[in-house]
Amino acid sequence: MASFSIIHFNDVYNIEPCPMEPIGGAARLSWYIKSCDDPVVLFSGDVLSPSLMSIFLKGEQMIPVLNGVGVKCAVFGNHDFDFGVDHLEDLLADTLFPWLLSNVIDNLTNEPLAYAEISQVIVSNGIKIGLMGLVEEEWIVTLATIDPEDVTFKDYVESGRQIAHSLRTQGADIVIALTHMRWPNDIRLAEEVEDIDIILGGHDHDYNVQQINGTYIVKSGTDFRNLSHIHVTKDENGKWKFDIKEVELDSSVKEDPVIRELVMAKLALVDDKMDNKLGDMMVELDGRFSKIRTQETNLGNFVTDIILTATNADMTILNSGTFRSDRIHPRGEFKIRDLLTILPLLDNMLVIQCTGKQIVQALENGVSQYPKLEGRFPQVAGCRFGFDPSKAKGHRVDPALVQIQDQYIDLEKTYRLCTKEYIANGKDDYTMFKDCPILVSTENCPTISTCVQNHFESVQILLGNKECRSGHKQSLLCLVKKEDIIVSKQESSDSINKTLVRQQSIHDAEIEKPHLAPIVDGRIFQYDDEKHIVMLALKDSRSVKRLDLRQEELTSSFDAGDEDEGLEEMVSN
Repeated sequence: MASFSIIHFNDVYNIEPCPMEPIGGAARLSWYIKSCDDPVVLFSGDVLSPSLMSIFLKGEQMIPVLNGVGVKCAVFGNHDFDFGVDHLEDLLADTLFPWLLSNVIDNLTNEPLAYAEISQVIVSNGIKIGLMGLVEEEWIVTLATIDPEDVTFKDYVESGRQIAHSLRTQGADIVIALTHMRWPNDIRLAEEVEDIDIILGGHDHDYNVQQINGTYIVKSGTDFRNLSHIHVTKDENGKWKFDIKEVELDSSVKEDPVIRELVMAKLALVDDKMDNKLGDMMVELDGRFSKIRTQETNLGNFVTDIILTATNADMTILNSGTFRSDRIHPRGEFKIRDLLTILPLLDNMLVIQCTGKQIVQALENGVSQYPKLEGRFPQVAGCRFGFDPSKAKGHRVDPALVQIQDQYIDLEKTYRLCTKEYIANGKDDYTMFKDCPILVSTENCPTISTCVQNHFESVQILLGNKECRSGHKQSLLCLVKKEDIIVSKQESSDSINKTLVRQQSIHDAEIEKPHLAPIVDGRIFQYDDEKHIVMLALKDSRSVKRLDLRQEELTSSFDAGDEDEGLEEMVSN
């Protein structure tokens, strides 16, 4: 009877054991695999990030582990792109197995993204196993290091049908889809593509097995703590049968001494990477608690502005407790050690949908404890607001003076807000966000520290100090404004090559901005009653001027600028 066995795992981040059972660890996974009889080891994505070790090693620690446990084939996950396509391609060159990405094409190369394979046929016990790697569009369009316009996503159902047919014509006895998608998309794949025998998925971290339309979908847990051991046999009717066993890698499972030694060596290597240089800051960064917990600082602006280049959000709010250094960081070399001093935690981000009213409530909460040095004080990007510290709590922020992306806030309108999971869960009394719809989950967002590292790398690429072979990098432009900037520059070009014009337009827009010299630009300000009145008058004056301009009723002889200049001088004093 034809048979073979599969070991499947997905979404692994920490090679060292966890503190709670099942404690897992790469060495236990390796020992279990080596105790089996030559299984086909398959992996369903997410390995290079996020983890504390990846801040230093950018996923390099994972490659000898994957090679050591004998992976035969893998599909990319979204976090495998966290440090960019170039870095991913460099690491792939050291893996001893093929990576699949069957339904995403890089428009800059007309090849699968990161030069992945579309399909693969491997042989076990004389059985030809056909493999494909399918992903969902939902996370492709959220990748911080790739412009969605630079890739073409193909529907995974359509691609699944075509590739399954191709694999059968190549003589595959069984067809397996490795996927990195959420459950609803895996279910749709099982419902609509009959020629796939089993779906081995990732992206979801809870162990689960479902049978849909006669096809098994298997998700094998996370973080080297779980795996699936699947015995595959063909019955007398020629139909494949799957005996699926969940294995928890608890402390009773032995450790492979070779991989354990590797893990210990990588942990020791972390200390050596602390002084790796990320770039050169052109100005001091003010992270003193006395400043960052009471007012806008250039450090807060630096980090929150970076977040808007990596996530498609209208604005960002971070609690100032995120910034832990309590010092001024000198201009000059900025190292990983400095980054971890400022951002020592792996802060998960997400994008939520909230109303203008909820944003104002959040800003009120943020300034409610002023002048106490409370960590809830907000640092923001894409937003400008003021507050009157003499007013009662809950009445310090006038919504009439709050702006989102240079437009006065509409309390009923919904906005895309990027923040930490901590804030979205209502911590630091940001309870107004607890029930907001999640637009982009933490699983599909990079961590804050990863965004900052990528920012430094993008600056080096922009300055010509680092090569970018793939043409893909994290943007240096606020994503919600990026398309408007590109369109305005494309209108001045007569080139018919839209891709080249787009790339050049982005470069031109990025080179105009200083990216390592953040300033305090007035996005958070204070006012008293007198200044409040002046600012409202100034706002109304500008509103009238904008209306007059739209109606084209201003003449060259009419100059209202003097009045505005006088008002602005009063506000600044």
